[in-house]
Amino acid sequence: MGDTENAIHMLIKAPGILQNKESYRSAIESKHLELTVDEFVNSSLTEYSKQNHIEYKGNVFGKDRSVSIRCDLASRSSGAPCKMYIANPGIVRMKDILSKGLQGLTVTSSIRHIARSVRSRRQQPQTLDLAGIAAYIKSGKCKSVIVLTGAGVSTGAGIPDFRSPGGMYGTLNPSLITATEQERALMTHDPTYVVEKSMFMGNQLPYLEVRRPFILGTAEHRWKATLSHWFLSFLHEEGLLTRLYTQNIDGLDYQTDIPPEKIVPVHGSVGIVKCEHCQHEVPLADFCRDVRANIKDIYGHDASAPAASSPIPCPACNRATLKPNTVLFGSPLPREFFSCAAADTPTADLLIVAGTSLVVQPANQLVQSVQDSCPRLIVNKERVGMDLGIEYDGSVAAGSRDVFAEGEADDTFMELTKLLGWEHKFDRICDRLP
Repeated sequence: MGDTENAIHMLIKAPGILQNKESYRSAIESKHLELTVDEFVNSSLTEYSKQNHIEYKGNVFGKDRSVSIRCDLASRSSGAPCKMYIANPGIVRMKDILSKGLQGLTVTSSIRHIARSVRSRRQQPQTLDLAGIAAYIKSGKCKSVIVLTGAGVSTGAGIPDFRSPGGMYGTLNPSLITATEQERALMTHDPTYVVEKSMFMGNQLPYLEVRRPFILGTAEHRWKATLSHWFLSFLHEEGLLTRLYTQNIDGLDYQTDIPPEKIVPVHGSVGIVKCEHCQHEVPLADFCRDVRANIKDIYGHDASAPAASSPIPCPACNRATLKPNTVLFGSPLPREFFSCAAADTPTADLLIVAGTSLVVQPANQLVQSVQDSCPRLIVNKERVGMDLGIEYDGSVAAGSRDVFAEGEADDTFMELTKLLGWEHKFDRICDRLP
């Protein structure tokens, strides 16, 4: 493991390890930990020597609960704090950290003091509004932007969101769905049961009936990327976009010029079809053919749809568990989300959160995983994320870093485009907008 005699001061910087109902600040304030590498690592982590730092990586808390410790060489020799990141927010809890082999744990300083000193050293928007964000982006101090998007960025394309009035959950009518009385009762109580794994594994039809027009429309490219999607593409063009984490399954981000490797489809995509049981993949065109022939239209728009639904079996295992490769409630997120988040959040200079209610974990933990000094721009029709520590009506003088742009995502990003002087960029893509 190399030299393990020096103590590493580990600043816990993974607020996602706490469940929503727990308080991040009260749980980790003053938990600036001092311990030797041997005390924490034992044989669980692997050492990687880099040019300017050493990294220790491995699964300390069990499968898929990866820890990454970055220790700059200068910090190692001086005893300054190193930083530890949990690569799977929402799974590892603080109590696991405090009980997993941390013998000789001592409290040495306050995380609040450290956060203040880091914040004072970093550039911040001078005003907590869109003009301040635009000036910050243009200042050259903002070099790495990460973005978390939800259904609100796609409503301009004609795709309804989930939770707003008129969205999928608000208009769901369980009486029209092919389901048992018990399943209908569950969907009546909570419409999200239609995309819950245990229900799908027992009955494939509610998911496919509710998603039928969306599945077919996406395959037919019925919807186009919106102004919001293209604004994020402009960030990439300017060398500012580090990563786009999208909770949307519509695939509209891929219509822009953002490279696929910079897009993390947090909840999967309708464009790929796999069996939920055996993971066998089938061509989208073949699946859509079966959807047209087997799944009824509960919305009454397709006269050619069958009057009753029948299951679509997987050609490999013959189970009725074939569906678009979207993440159901109760299923794990793609590994890509956790690995990218662990790499991106420590160095982000700006987090943009657009068109999401911030109620779905662990994607919503990105707002807590960025540095305390990282400004956060919230673009939404209503205030969200207060339980995650987002502060509204704050001030720069009071140390606030959150900017709320209330309204439709397209309107906000158009205004921000103008403030940045990027209007000319729309000239070449205006014919590709909805």
